[in-house]
Parts: sequence; C-alpha cells; structure tokens
Amino acid sequence: MALDLLLRQGRRADEEAPVDIAIASGRIVEIAEAIAADAPEERLDGRLVIAGFVESHIHLDKSNILDRCRCEQGTLEEAIASVATAKRSFTEADIYARAQRTLEKAIIQGTTRMRTHVEIDPRVGLKGFHAVRQLKHDYAWAIDLQICAFPQEGLTNDPGAEELLVQACEQGADLIGGCPYTDTDPLTQIARIFDIARRFDLDIDFHLDFDIDPSWMHLDEVCRQTDAQGWGGRVAVGHVTKLSAVDHSRLAAIGRRLAEAGVAVTVLPATDLFLIGRDRQFHVPRGVAPAHRLLHDGVTCSLATNNVLNPFTPFGDCSLIRMANLYANVAQIGGARDLKACFDMITMLPARLMNAAHYGVAVGHPADLVVVDSRDPALAVAEVAQPLFGLKRGRRSFTHAAATIHRP
Repeated sequence: MALDLLLRQGRRADEEAPVDIAIASGRIVEIAEAIAADAPEERLDGRLVIAGFVESHIHLDKSNILDRCRCEQGTLEEAIASVATAKRSFTEADIYARAQRTLEKAIIQGTTRMRTHVEIDPRVGLKGFHAVRQLKHDYAWAIDLQICAFPQEGLTNDPGAEELLVQACEQGADLIGGCPYTDTDPLTQIARIFDIARRFDLDIDFHLDFDIDPSWMHLDEVCRQTDAQGWGGRVAVGHVTKLSAVDHSRLAAIGRRLAEAGVAVTVLPATDLFLIGRDRQFHVPRGVAPAHRLLHDGVTCSLATNNVLNPFTPFGDCSLIRMANLYANVAQIGGARDLKACFDMITMLPARLMNAAHYGVAVGHPADLVVVDSRDPALAVAEVAQPLFGLKRGRRSFTHAAATIHRP
C-alpha cells in the first residue's frame, strides 16, 4: 500500500517504546517498531503522539463578550445576569464570528474533539444553535464538534424554553443539557431533561451543584434518574464544586455511587476558581472538585475549559494542557501517577465521557493525531508542553514551529 505519511519514532501516551506510524487515505494503517517504506516522513525523536486533546465542556456561543459586559462582583449570579442581558442583542453572524475565534484557538492548541454547550431560551432563541451548527460543518476538516443544547436560565420557570429545546433536538442537537440550580423547580427540570433525552435518544450533560454548601446535592437525583432510565454511561455533570467541600470518606462514597450509576464528572478549574468564594475576604476556598480522587473510585472524569473571555471566566487561550497544569497546581498534585492522570483527563477520559468512537492511536482509526513537544505525559502536564502539529484524517490542520535557541 502506498503511504501518504510516515511518522517516525513517536511515543504513545501509554507505551514506553517509540514506534513508527503509517498513514494512508486518512487512516492509520500500520504501527510498528520500524516500518520500511518510501513515503514522506516526519521524524519525531520520541515525542508524544496522541489522538488530540478532547474538550468536553466549553461555551463557544458566549465567548469573547467581555467588552459587552460590566461585572464588578465576580459572582455566578452576576455572570448569568450580565450574559442574559448581552445575548438579547446576539445575531447568528455575531455568534458565529466570536465562536470561530475561540474554535480556532482550540484547534491550534491541539484539540481534535469538542463538546460545546449552546444556550437555548426565548431571549436568544435558536440563534446560537444555528450559528454553532454551521461552524460544526465548516470546521469538520479540523475538529469533531458535539452540540449540547441547554437552558442556562432555567426551564420550568422560563415559558417557551422547553419548546425551543425540543426544536433544537429535532434540528440535530447531539445531546441535551440542563442547569437545575437556576430553576425554581430543579428536580422537575432534571426529570424533563431525562424525558427529552429518552424521546430523542440523546446523551445528557448537566451543569450541577455549583456552590460549596455540601449539605444538599442535586447529584443524588441525577444518579437516581440515571438508574431509573437506564442511562448509565450517557450522563455527565459539570462543575459539582460541592464535592470540593466534603471529606475524603464522603467523597469516596459519592465516587462509588457515581461509578455505579455510570455518571461522569467534568471539572472546570478556571471558572470554578474565578467564581467560587466571592463572599470570603480571606481563606478563599478553591472550589475545584478533586477529580483525581474520583478516578480511584472508577468515575470517568475530565478537565475542561468552560468559558473564554466572558464574565464567567475573563481569560483563556483554549489550551487544555495548560488547564491540566492549572488543575494539578490547585489539587496539589506532584507525583508522576497523578500528573499522568491529569493528562488522561484531557485525552482518553473525556473521549470516553463523550462516547467518542475510534479515538486513539491504533491501526484502523482515523489519522487524527497531535504531536506534543514532550516525551512523557506527566512531564507534558508539569511543563505545559507545546503541541507542535496536528493531523485530521491525515491532513495537517495546524503547525507550531519547535523553539530554537540561537547561541552566539
């Protein structure tokens, strides 16, 4: 078979020995210690080769709006209210242009798969959904994009929101989300989201338990509904900052319950650090759920970006390796095992959370590959290693030149 490209001596994240990777017609056709072939080649010198970083929770539709919002308190309530006001003037063209800038940032940071939440409600209608759906089509050459339609400002308390949510599902939303903590009847919202998911056979991704009062949790009801509906392996929850405020014994019990129900967890370090604890003048809590501990109980966990340059998170470059490093700092992780787990939480684990088919560096899989300027996944997190180039179905999608020192 004629090869289109041969990657020489790259290291897979879970393998020590470097290998050659042969690509033809957009797929990986051979992986071996050494492949004899006359083909264009890239010498990787033992650098990491992954199937790309996986962004499991981001909001493309409301990114890049800092210039439209005035926020002084930095609270979750203020962020929701300011964006609710701003989005009344959103247009499809405006959403597309802002989301495009954010998506391109993610692509050049090595992200090959992404789940974006898109707000659906009577104020913005389906503008965000239509804009991001077009973006999904236009950038399929570089990234696989899942669209999660969800009601940010409530469902039962927002007349017309449920009808619009159903329309988005009818028009091709990849999954459905919820935000019970903004609803006057959160348990009914959870039940309705499960009902719609069953009607359209969709996975679910909730924004959940976004405070640090551990005396009550909606997580219990999500697990109960997941069991009752037989939706295990198809439900994820994001934020769950309440889990940062429980002791290790209770956390382990919650972890076992999540694993048993098949509910995955996404932690959003940048947003959670920025918004949590605004009522404290000193000893401000981190508010970041300890995902690495949940992993030990069998929970599928991921680390993700959430918001970029808006009132929820007024910074961000869409680098998931930087997000993993931030999480490691916050969680006080220094050992190689847990640093490697942080790497897994931006690659293979979010791919599992998203039920992504054919993810990984394996024969027969699409040649969706990213080369990272590191030879070890734990060190890649510790050093915030730079992605050097990426391929999507064998075609180069971005390139960063490796740094060069010019000695005298």
